[in-house]
Amino acid sequence: MKRKSYKISITVNDRKINEVIIDPHYRIKHSESINDEIILELVKKLDGGFFEVDDRDDDFEYFKTDPVEFNGKNYRLIWLLRDHCMFIGVINAFRRK
Repeated sequence: MKRKSYKISITVNDRKINEVIIDPHYRIKHSESINDEIILELVKKLDGGFFEVDDRDDDFEYFKTDPVEFNGKNYRLIWLLRDHCMFIGVINAFRRK
């Protein structure tokens, strides 16, 4: 499975973001409750926010945002930013009970 890329215009951690890259990992266990469209809506909810880094590896910063609410349901979003890049990478996303 290939990563999918989508255009977006948001600001996260004072950085202008113009692309979302979604890893297909979520499809292995969570495809019955989430899809790319829901993930894009979750990412839009990050707009204007400032988030603490959970981990750092070289020029990648990793984040876990939980809960992120969409249509009355809570989700966990696991994502990253890369230094000097204008994209968010979504590593995984899934519905929370």
